Amino acid sequence: MKGLSIAAPLRRVLTGGACLLGLALLFAQFIGATPDGSPSEARSRDDNVNLALRRTAHHLLRAAGDSTSRILPVQRTGPHTFRLQLTQAFDYDTLPALLQASFRLHRITEAYDVAVLDCTTGQVQLGYSVTDLMDNQPVPCSGRARRAGCYTLQVTLAPPPAPAPPTHTGWLLAVGGLLVGLLYMSWQRAVAPQTTVSTQTRPAEPTDVNPDQVHFGNTVLDLGRQTLRTAGTEQNLTYREAKLLRLLVQHANRVLERDAILKAVWEDEGITVGRSVDVFVSRLRKLVQADPAVRIVAVHGVGYRLEVRTGE
Repeated sequence: MKGLSIAAPLRRVLTGGACLLGLALLFAQFIGATPDGSPSEARSRDDNVNLALRRTAHHLLRAAGDSTSRILPVQRTGPHTFRLQLTQAFDYDTLPALLQASFRLHRITEAYDVAVLDCTTGQVQLGYSVTDLMDNQPVPCSGRARRAGCYTLQVTLAPPPAPAPPTHTGWLLAVGGLLVGLLYMSWQRAVAPQTTVSTQTRPAEPTDVNPDQVHFGNTVLDLGRQTLRTAGTEQNLTYREAKLLRLLVQHANRVLERDAILKAVWEDEGITVGRSVDVFVSRLRKLVQADPAVRIVAVHGVGYRLEVRTGE
């Protein structure tokens, strides 16, 4: 009988494990790509590029002494190309460091190329690649004077690597694991013996249970009559004492903070004095001291704990 009792939980564990494995594999295959086949982070990358370019433009304008001009919206002109128009000349030599710091702040890690275009003609005036910065080489076109006018800052990011398509093997393993688990569960239900609980072995249910009575240790708290019976002696309690003791019993062997006690027991009185808790606890401690299995302990600086020991 002992071997059977161990085998049954083991079978349930194996069955649940097979089902969970199948579901996990299915979920892993499902979240591998978005419906259009692109990585799910693509949209957030565009937002981060937008924020990075606007931050860069803000600092470029501030460096040029302009703190009032409106920064125009960032335009996406291609799958990986973004443009931002600046209505005045800026210090090109500070652009690489500013843009790199902005990209780092917004977690843009792809390689990129930068071009400064003339707003009117669209011709490239200046430009560089981020690889120039990595090689510690002077940025191309740096140190050149720029005339006043409108310029477009264009950034082209390197395309991210294409996600690997889900393999048929992964799908087959996922579906197979799920089916094995479900079939095993069906087989277990078909062959498992039906167990019934004999009325002769079922413990008799008490017929005189009083829902108002709370038992702890060798003590009984009767909430309906507001009495406490311990060591054969019955004591009358006030409404607040009964409420406080019930709270302590409900959280037996756990520390209750003083503020939590005040809120739970005295919140309907409005203004309370913290000393009220100490007075009531002192009274209850005397009432239960005849029961060796019960003790109310003060936790310094925190609150109180009702300790209930078994086997007393």
